[in-house]
Amino acid sequence: MAPFTQEWARALQGTSCAPLTRAERVALVDRLAAVLVKAIAAEPFDPAPGSTVATELVTAGFQTPETLGRTVAVLQSGLAGDPARIGLLLDALSTGFARALRDHTLDAQDALRHAALAARVKAEAALRESESRFRYAVLHDALTTLPNRTFFARALEHACTDPRRGVRLGVCFLGLDRFQAVNDSLGHQVGDHLLREVGARLATLAANPSRLVARLGGDEFAILVEETTCTDDAVKVADKALALLADPVLVDGHALRVSASAGIVERPVEGADPADLMRAADLTLHWAKADGKGAWAVFDPARNAADVARYRLSADMPGALDRGEFTAYYQPLVDIADGTVMGVEALARWQHPRLGLLDAGRFIGLAENTGLIVRLGRHLLTQACRDAASWPDHTFVSVNLAVRQIRQPGLAAQVASVLDDTGLRAGRLQLEITEDAVMDIDDDSVDTLRALADLGVQIAIDDFGTGYSNLAYLCELPVHGLKLAGRFLKGRRPRGEVDPTREAILSTLVTLGHKLGLSVTAEGVETPAQARRLRAIGCDLGQGWLWGHPVPSPTF
Repeated sequence: MAPFTQEWARALQGTSCAPLTRAERVALVDRLAAVLVKAIAAEPFDPAPGSTVATELVTAGFQTPETLGRTVAVLQSGLAGDPARIGLLLDALSTGFARALRDHTLDAQDALRHAALAARVKAEAALRESESRFRYAVLHDALTTLPNRTFFARALEHACTDPRRGVRLGVCFLGLDRFQAVNDSLGHQVGDHLLREVGARLATLAANPSRLVARLGGDEFAILVEETTCTDDAVKVADKALALLADPVLVDGHALRVSASAGIVERPVEGADPADLMRAADLTLHWAKADGKGAWAVFDPARNAADVARYRLSADMPGALDRGEFTAYYQPLVDIADGTVMGVEALARWQHPRLGLLDAGRFIGLAENTGLIVRLGRHLLTQACRDAASWPDHTFVSVNLAVRQIRQPGLAAQVASVLDDTGLRAGRLQLEITEDAVMDIDDDSVDTLRALADLGVQIAIDDFGTGYSNLAYLCELPVHGLKLAGRFLKGRRPRGEVDPTREAILSTLVTLGHKLGLSVTAEGVETPAQARRLRAIGCDLGQGWLWGHPVPSPTF
């Protein structure tokens, strides 16, 4: 039997990818050969073992037609016994091989289907988990794990669709005060730690199911308060939020004290627009910060309308300047002793095509904030110098300068150019800067003022006495005159007289000015009684409605 089985084993080698070693292959065929030999000699004869041998070959991994062909050839030449019986066994083996191969293929296909189904189920579960993580990431803030702006906006939109009549809601935007200073001084890692702690504290407010706390981004958070009954309900939540941040936050050995400001909007759900609510809350937060920080503010439609109007004016200004809508009006500066007009102050006016004549208080601040004050200032300076050049030579014109103008490189050269172009003598131009502005200028700006004084231009401090108490700048700057703020003349006195306390302050300021060799002008003079008192304390010049309102150049 050994040579026969070895020949069969060699014949099977390479016909299939059966995972058997040579020894295992020899052992297999040795066992199968024994089954066939036993079947040939059995009485009564039964060819069924041929099918069994075929099944075992297929199960062992020998599954190709070449396997069957080589097996039949070896068995025909190697088996001894009744040829008829051998033929029937080989027939049974061939038929059984085909059947076993079919069954194996079907089983393999079933296994593949089951494996594919299992893989699909696993992939779908992984996809659902991934989608869940993605949805969470899309709707939550990675730093604080709070809902993010998108989540908050969707929740607010859903709340605004509440069909019940009379339902109200509140939106509170909260921003940390001076948070950037933490990042700048201690680093972003400390800032992130602080934000996580703030988020954790504010998250406790969401224990009430009618509230949602979210981080909008940066140092700003938001609270949605549903089913409010009045504005006070939203205010109470804002108060609690600010109180939660009162205790210091310990970060890397630093005890950081946190304060925050909050903007509150509360209104009926019916007719509310989510985007408008968020804009209003954001705007109100800016109001709270502008009003002093560390507190809340409630949305005010009137203030909003005023802000919108200012924004529109700001947007209109560049075109208005191009169209020449800005002009100078003039108010006389008179010698209080005899009423002689010694000069004029040029005051900016805007002839707005829709709103009419606007005084400087309506737009100068906007021009300073947008940087347009530089162009506007030069335009008004040129007009004032050109107009003044046609007036009597003993009069001067006084023009206001903003801090941004003073900080502009080459201002002295520009003023010299304007004087040359208009023909106005430098000594007839006075430039006014407010006392508060003086404290904001740097060393370069001081050099600019000195360069202007070297041209022969006069420098005056406007609104003197209402700003800083540090008077050292009077010794350092090339100042020629002081203009005392008109509020010193206000007071509840009969017949327009000067309040004694204010008169004492005025007298002190006039004396100080004269001690320093400066000319002193009083603004806001409206009555003869005020003029008499100013004359008595030695004030040099006066300006106010007593001598005339601001008027355009032709009228002046």
